[in-house]
Amino acid sequence: MTAQSTDILVDDHLAKRNALLLALAQAIGGASASIVIATGPLVGYMMLDEDKALATLPVSTMVLGTAFGTLPAGMIMRRYGRRVGFAGAALLGVLSGLLASFAVFRDNFLLFALACSLGGLAGAFVQQYRFAAADTASDAFKPKAISWVLAGGVLAGVVGPQTVIWTKDLFSPILFAGTYLAQAGLALVAFCLLLFIRIPRPPRISHAQAGGRPLGEIMMQRRFIVAAACGICSYALMSLVMTATPLAMIGCGLTETDAALGIQWHVLAMFGPSFFTGHLISRFGKERIVSIGLALLAGCSIIALMGIELAHFWSALILLGLGWNFGFIGATAMLTDTYRPEERNMVQAVNDFLVFGFVATASFSSGALLNAFGWQTVNYLVFPFVVLCLGLLVWLVWGEKKAVTTS
Repeated sequence: MTAQSTDILVDDHLAKRNALLLALAQAIGGASASIVIATGPLVGYMMLDEDKALATLPVSTMVLGTAFGTLPAGMIMRRYGRRVGFAGAALLGVLSGLLASFAVFRDNFLLFALACSLGGLAGAFVQQYRFAAADTASDAFKPKAISWVLAGGVLAGVVGPQTVIWTKDLFSPILFAGTYLAQAGLALVAFCLLLFIRIPRPPRISHAQAGGRPLGEIMMQRRFIVAAACGICSYALMSLVMTATPLAMIGCGLTETDAALGIQWHVLAMFGPSFFTGHLISRFGKERIVSIGLALLAGCSIIALMGIELAHFWSALILLGLGWNFGFIGATAMLTDTYRPEERNMVQAVNDFLVFGFVATASFSSGALLNAFGWQTVNYLVFPFVVLCLGLLVWLVWGEKKAVTTS
C-alpha cells in the first residue's frame, strides 16, 4: 500500500478485490443494457403504427439518460462515495425494469421510452465502474483493472440475450413483458453485489487544491482532446450500427432469435478481449490499441456492405464489438493520463457526458437513417469518422514526440 501522486491511497490488493466485484456487477448490470438493445427497437416497432422511424427511440432514450446522468453521478459519488452511488443506481435499475414491463403490458410506447431512460440513468453509474476499479490501483495495474471490469461484460453478453430468449414469451401473446421483469431481477442482484465494494473517498485536500485545475485547462490538453474524440467515435459508431442491426435483420427476413443471438455475439466480442486488452495496452501502448480498434470498426462496415445473409450480420457485429473494445478501453486508459486525483470525478463525468451525448445522437439517428436511406448508408457513415480519429492519433503522437525533442 503506497501513496500515489497527491495523497491518493494505492492498494493493488484492494483494487483487485473491487475490480472482481465490479466485474460481477458489470456482468449483471450490463445485461440490462443488452436487453434493451436487443429488444427495444423491436418493442418500439410493434407499438408504433405506420411510421416506424422512431422504433429505435427506446434505445436512444436509454443512452440519453446515461448522458444526462454522468455529471450528477460524478457529483453524487464525490460527495457520498462510490458504494452509495452504485447501490442507489442499481435500485433505480430495478424500478426501470418494472416500469418497462408495465409499459409493455399497457402497450404504451412513451412510458416504455421513459422506463428505458431511467435505465440509462442507472447506466451512467455502471459506466463509472471502470474508473472506480482504477481508483486505488497503481499506474501499472490501472489498465488491467479497467479491462477486468469490462471483462464482466462477457457474462453480460450471455445473460442479456439469453434472458430475452428464455423470457420473451413468458406472458404470451404479450411479447417481451417477462423480459423486463427479469431485467428488474438482474438489477436487484447487482445491488446486493455492490454493497460489498470498498473504495475510500478521495482524501481531504487543502482549500487551494480543492477544485484542481480549471476544467477548460484540462480539456485543452492534446491528450484529452484525442482520448475524448476516440472514445466518442468508438462508442458512437458502435451504437449507430448496433442499434440499426436488429431492425435490419428483421427487414431482411431473419427472426427475433437471430437478432438476439447476433447481439449476444456482439456483446461477447465487446467484452471478451478485456481479459487481455489491458496487457496489450501495457505492452504496445494505448495509441496503437486504439488505432487497431478503429480499423476493426471500419472492417465491420466492410463486411456489412458485402451482403445481407445471417453470416454477414453476425460477422459484422463481432468485428463491431472487437473494435469498440480496443478503441474504447484504449481511449479510457488515455484519459487517465490527463487528470490529477482531486480532478478525477469531474473529468470522468465530463468525458462520459460527451461520450454518451454523441452516442445518444447516433442511436437516435440510426433508426431514421435506416428507415430513410437504408442499411448501406448506416455503414458508409463509419468511414469518415474512423479516418478523422486516426488523423488525431497521428497528431497526438507527433506533438508529444516534438515536445520531448524540444525539451
